[in-house]
Amino acid sequence: MEGTSIVPEPAVPPAVPPTPPVPLAALLAREDLALRQIAGPADPGTVLHGAHTSEMADPYPYLLGGELLLTAGVHVPEAAGSDGGAPGRAKSRPGEYFEDYVSRIVAAGGAALGFGVAPVHDTVPRALVAACEAYELPLLEVPPQTTFSAVARAVWQLMERARTAELRRVTEAQQSLAAAASRPDPVPSVLRRLAQWVGGRAVLYGPEGTEIAGAGRTSADAPLAGLARLLLSRASVTAADTAPDGTHLAAYALGAGRGFVLGVAAPRRDPGDHTIASVAAVLLSLLTGEHQSGPGAARSSALVRLLLGAAPAEVAPLLGGERWLVVHARPDARALDPVAASALGAGLGSPLVDLDHDVVRVLVPADGPPRPQPGWTLGVSADAAPADWQAADAQAARALARAHATRTALVRHGSGAGLVDLVPDDEARAHARTLLAPIRASAASAALLETLRTWLSLHGSWDRTAVALSVHRNTVRQRIARCAALLGTDLDDPDVRMELWFSLKQH
Repeated sequence: MEGTSIVPEPAVPPAVPPTPPVPLAALLAREDLALRQIAGPADPGTVLHGAHTSEMADPYPYLLGGELLLTAGVHVPEAAGSDGGAPGRAKSRPGEYFEDYVSRIVAAGGAALGFGVAPVHDTVPRALVAACEAYELPLLEVPPQTTFSAVARAVWQLMERARTAELRRVTEAQQSLAAAASRPDPVPSVLRRLAQWVGGRAVLYGPEGTEIAGAGRTSADAPLAGLARLLLSRASVTAADTAPDGTHLAAYALGAGRGFVLGVAAPRRDPGDHTIASVAAVLLSLLTGEHQSGPGAARSSALVRLLLGAAPAEVAPLLGGERWLVVHARPDARALDPVAASALGAGLGSPLVDLDHDVVRVLVPADGPPRPQPGWTLGVSADAAPADWQAADAQAARALARAHATRTALVRHGSGAGLVDLVPDDEARAHARTLLAPIRASAASAALLETLRTWLSLHGSWDRTAVALSVHRNTVRQRIARCAALLGTDLDDPDVRMELWFSLKQH
């Protein structure tokens, strides 16, 4: 594709300073400066990248491009104001000095020329006006009361405002894209948000250059698809081009060698658009990599099967383990957010993470005991088969409550064999149902049973039980007294406590 530029990272530095440009019209609108354009095209698209003062006869070596050049005409020979003469050489026609001067400004990429009518000149030379008209260079008349430093300061103030606005726009776009990536349909959502932010179209292309998903509108679909195919054929990460209708095109390779490309088409190219598109490219790289990778595809398959009614035991092989641990965790001091939860999962070696209110739950393969994680309090279940995940979840919750109450970094639920194994399961459960029936019949049975279980596990400590359950110690006393009344027994009796503990473990 002719005109396409494919630039490996890092990109070649731009020809102008990487600062947000400001419209020349915005500078002319400043009433305190009283600037007036007297020559050159009144193009609303003319922008300034800075301001520079020079009295050199040839300013070309001192311009970077995009500047408003300010001069008081000190360099203009006296004869040039009338017949175009210049020191040291004869001129063939009036105004040749100014033609040379303006042509050099245009060749250097100057955006506009500001001419001060004081203290050297009373008016702007007519030959300079004619030269600016001929070379289509905007010419501003700077009145005597306006200093060049005030003009330069105004330009930088406008640029700072533009920079702040662009940074705010980029920040809002990043947050918007991140929120889109967390939706149930993350890829289409990210593309829709990106298309909205750039005011054009965003397309995800597959390994063969075919469109997988897209959002927004553009008249340059064919050139954008061609740019994506061109990028796929080369070892580059970005490509840029301009369509015949002037639409700005950009393409970004997603990941290393996976063959996905993000294409972006927009009617204009604002300074922050590349940053916004790059953020979207990173998010799409993660999303496409997750869906394409074996583990990610297996986890998605397992989730779909569970939602469609499959038993946990049927989907467990897709997750890569037969025995599992459930871990419940709370942060010690930091705020709980998805990033912190994902980091905890990475520390425990599992991507199966659930952020549930103030607790993070992680499903971990039981191939090694979890280690304490700095800044976290953990409760760990006994290892369990998929059919027992629900019971293991309850075990982890109780272990976390105990860890929180005892200020211990990690508490594991006991899983060793004991006296309980001497009683057949059906008989143990029948005995538990009979013993706990008075409490189970109460309207507040769930709270009473959980309080009794926690209180027994903490050896009858009112304070620790209150901490573990996040209630007042008087509430604990009232609930335990209610349990004792319903059961008609003395909870200070160690035999009663042992029997209740046995029954609660069967509950």
